Amino acid sequence: MDIANFTSATESLQPEELTTLLNEYFTEMSRIALYHGATIDKFIGDAILVFFGDSETKGVAEDARACMRMALEMRSRLQELNAEWRQRGFEHPFRARIGINTGYCNVGNFGSEERMDYTIIDAEANLAARLEPIAEPGGIVMSYETFVLVQDMVEAKQLEPAKFKGIAREVIPYAVRSVAQTPKAQSIDVMNERLPGIRLFLDVEAMDDSNIDSAKKMLENALQAVASRKAVSPASS
Repeated sequence: MDIANFTSATESLQPEELTTLLNEYFTEMSRIALYHGATIDKFIGDAILVFFGDSETKGVAEDARACMRMALEMRSRLQELNAEWRQRGFEHPFRARIGINTGYCNVGNFGSEERMDYTIIDAEANLAARLEPIAEPGGIVMSYETFVLVQDMVEAKQLEPAKFKGIAREVIPYAVRSVAQTPKAQSIDVMNERLPGIRLFLDVEAMDDSNIDSAKKMLENALQAVASRKAVSPASS
């Protein structure tokens, strides 16, 4: 999450005024992030990096949904703050952009012997940062991996597929247009799970007739392999 056009929005402010506004902004956004169960990684200039799933997780789907609830509340709260700041004479409001991605990352203590940071690193974390700049000011953009987990919560528009530096695959972004007026039943046709020795992402709705049979065959082969592995007794010595 960062502030769109931050330099132009703040160039008329005195250093003390900018410090006050930024601290109020970070305080409110941090409060919302913590309320929804996020870990606040760091502040980078006017940007905030938060993540879900460590040190506690409610599962991939619920973590993604908590992140979306957080983003929507952040956007709403910032609108309220802008009204308050205008009354105090701040001419140009803060309009934040939010990027969200769902994936597996490395989380831990990284750094040197002199200084260590508990942080998140990996291409999936970088993708969230890459999605952020393509959001409109005040907007939220997410990856397809997030969209399939929160599609009952929001109305979203699919954007043009894009390639990002450091990301090998083509990414299909989705821009949040509004909160879903009538909550749709959460899809049970999407699976996104990872366990030792297995990584499974399955979106039944995205399949067509040409690949359903292939998917069935792959799953049957996987089940046979698991059954065969369970039938092998550990050797004793």
